[in-house]
Amino acid sequence: MGYNRRSVYYPLVLKVKNEPCLVVGGGAVALQKARALRRAGADVTAVSPEFSPAFRRLRVRRLSRRFRPSDVRGRVLVIAATDSPATNRSVYEACRRRSVPVNVVDVPELCSFIVPAIVRRGPVVVAISTGGASPSLAKVLRRRLEALLPRSLGKTAARLGAARREILRALPPSPARTRLLKGLVRGLGMSRAGTR
Repeated sequence: MGYNRRSVYYPLVLKVKNEPCLVVGGGAVALQKARALRRAGADVTAVSPEFSPAFRRLRVRRLSRRFRPSDVRGRVLVIAATDSPATNRSVYEACRRRSVPVNVVDVPELCSFIVPAIVRRGPVVVAISTGGASPSLAKVLRRRLEALLPRSLGKTAARLGAARREILRALPPSPARTRLLKGLVRGLGMSRAGTR
């Protein structure tokens, strides 16, 4: 029987560089989420009564106390990764009241967004999501894509980006410019799709 439920998620890539984000929790999963946000350049605050020792090596603001609903004020996004269902629900409710995107790890019904499995090759980011149906499947697919996508893809994308900027700077909008931009990728034998 086919899976025909419509997706309730809208995929996007969110810029969080220098933006205030909150991680609620101090264990291994919270640490993983805080690290991912820091890699994206986010200004991360973590709140928890206790933190694993590895948190000390991470450049995040640590609040060694219990979560307060006011902690979500002004955040671009919030991730809750605690082993307390009551705390997780409190985080979710505080975020929903303030229209702050929230993810409670492994509790899809308490998420306004989900975090996909990701393959990174420099500026190239491939995100895989099953809409929360099977995170394990997303991880398997991620491993397969990691094996398929060459490590050099990031450098290739950076070179193409530099060439694209030069073309956009040098030429006004025209069919000739569009053909030139398409030719950048076509020359690599990677795509017939339109390029902008």
